[in-house]
Amino acid sequence: MHKNISEILEEAKKVKLENVRVQFTDILGNPKNIVIPEWRLEEALDEGIAFDASSIEGYATIEESDLIAKPDLGSWQILPESLEKRVTARLNCDIYRTNGDRYAGDPKYVLEKAMKKASDMGYSANFGPECEFFLLKMVDGKPTTIPNDTGGYFDLSPRDLAENVRGDISALLQEMGFQVYTTHHEVAAGQHEINFQYSDPLTTADRVVTLKYVSKIISLRNDLHATFMPKPIHGENGTGMHTHMSLVGKDGNAFNDPDDENGLSELAYNYIAGLLQYSKEMNPILNSWVNSFKRLVPGYEAPCYIAWATQNRSALIRIPAKRGGGTRIELRNPDPAGSPYLQFAVMLAAGLKGIENNMQPPERVEKDIYKLSQTERAKYNIESLPDNLGHSLTFMEKSELMLETLGPHIFNNFLYLKRKEWDEYRTQVTDWEIDQYLSIL
Repeated sequence: MHKNISEILEEAKKVKLENVRVQFTDILGNPKNIVIPEWRLEEALDEGIAFDASSIEGYATIEESDLIAKPDLGSWQILPESLEKRVTARLNCDIYRTNGDRYAGDPKYVLEKAMKKASDMGYSANFGPECEFFLLKMVDGKPTTIPNDTGGYFDLSPRDLAENVRGDISALLQEMGFQVYTTHHEVAAGQHEINFQYSDPLTTADRVVTLKYVSKIISLRNDLHATFMPKPIHGENGTGMHTHMSLVGKDGNAFNDPDDENGLSELAYNYIAGLLQYSKEMNPILNSWVNSFKRLVPGYEAPCYIAWATQNRSALIRIPAKRGGGTRIELRNPDPAGSPYLQFAVMLAAGLKGIENNMQPPERVEKDIYKLSQTERAKYNIESLPDNLGHSLTFMEKSELMLETLGPHIFNNFLYLKRKEWDEYRTQVTDWEIDQYLSIL
């Protein structure tokens, strides 16, 4: 049960609170915070905290830079002593204009609107991401690309040298209210995964941001660097954030139908069709960086082919085996380096559009798509995701659904920032090019 303002102020006094982290994110998913002393807590709860947004990615111009961060009372939390030196609380915030209107550049607002659309259609959504990351060695205080161990999938000590680090991260997350239900070593050396209980998309997005922050803090204390970069090491598996989704209606899980051969309802097929139909258009939000596309290549368990299956992990969408209340759809191309608020918003919007338009998916593909020839893939009408950020952006910029979901402010600012990133990248002369061409051309 959420505390009201008087209860929050009473708790702050009881624990002798010193500081409050007033938190939000930019449109690329980077966390931001304003630290205020305890004596400003009541002001923050009543009125919000004004700040200059002109230097925050994708937020505002100098001419319209004054915004207000208004705390979400449900996010109030005294942070664990093991995380902060001083008695500190955190409040996640919604962003407003000074005239009292909700700010269109707030990623949380985008997700809230997508969730409202689902509610208006009679459904609530549950999202559960699988958050992968690498733990890399530090040298002279700087991160390297050297894994901290040589472990592999599900390995344990002594090959998994970070089991205690993962344990510390998980324990701290549970202290902060997470229900962590699995942690394990992933496929690549130094690669790890922490999974927590599913919830509504907004709560889950908040937790993804918290998980990334806590992982970095705890790792640094162990002289390691936690990175959610999609492909930090050449020749190794990349880091993904497979996301499980379901809708709940008045009769329970709306994706379940025990009489269907796949155990799926008509609504689930519509949702799958929407995700497939808009997969190219939402790809820049789900895979937001130049480096994201180094992961989306055949051979590294990352989906690059637009298809769905009930078992096949080479498809973009997989339906996990559990049925009944656990029936869900797993989208496998998102990575954890972007904004979870925008990522969950576009996934939900694509699925809902599939329901609205009664879209039907193609036949499922249970073959290993990586092993199919181009001719065989064409036979099954299997298309590929865009193979680089620049190509991906061409689909997004023509998308009516992305414009509608993100709103013109975030849609245009995101495209501007990512076009700039792509142009900077594609004009670089890399070491690989020098090694390959300088002496022979």
